[in-house]
Amino acid sequence: MPAAPPVPPPSTVKQPAAAERVYTHIKKGVLDRHYEGGTLLTEGDLADAVGVSRTPVREALLRLEVEGLIKLYPKKGALVLAVSAQEIADVVETRLLVEEFAVRRAVPASAALVARLEQLLEEQKQRALEGDLAEVAVADRCFHVEIVRNAGNQILSRLYDQLRDRQLRMGVTIMEAHPDRIAKNLTEHAEMLEAIRSGDVEGAARCVRRHVSRVKVLVRGEERGEGR
Repeated sequence: MPAAPPVPPPSTVKQPAAAERVYTHIKKGVLDRHYEGGTLLTEGDLADAVGVSRTPVREALLRLEVEGLIKLYPKKGALVLAVSAQEIADVVETRLLVEEFAVRRAVPASAALVARLEQLLEEQKQRALEGDLAEVAVADRCFHVEIVRNAGNQILSRLYDQLRDRQLRMGVTIMEAHPDRIAKNLTEHAEMLEAIRSGDVEGAARCVRRHVSRVKVLVRGEERGEGR
């Protein structure tokens, strides 16, 4: 009888590459605003924080610069870029184009979509009770993602996925500046869900347009009338 293969020791379990660990550490810090806009990150501090050498730190920083989250300055470090007014305007414009089109395509909605949106709305309420703004932002975005996915256009879904990091970062920014916005988001999502459930295409589109348009207004501190 052949002998059983040896069980590999725990030390052989593959761990994420060092550069990937640094990348994840910095990106999470930026998205949940542990590293706020204007923060200067140094290779040495990041290497110490993650427990790696400076080489994987440089790799991670280069990747994050390409994604537009930081700006590298030779011999100084990496500056975390603040959310700019132009970025806000660009993201909101793209979201409006994608999400309003998607909700029109998704209505009349399947029973599966309605059930999933109901579940996601409950998850948002739970995350809000827990008070973790980063997780609230994730739950909020998942609600919108589900509608876009049900539009039946994979290219559009991939385009929307590219907005993920910017949406999450803006979401935390808004909730920190406007704590009452969490409850209002839940109310607006419930209104959106009701319009989708009832098959009201125009009503659902109006809910999406009103809800998404507020992002730019709130982040920039502008005032805008309800009817706009």
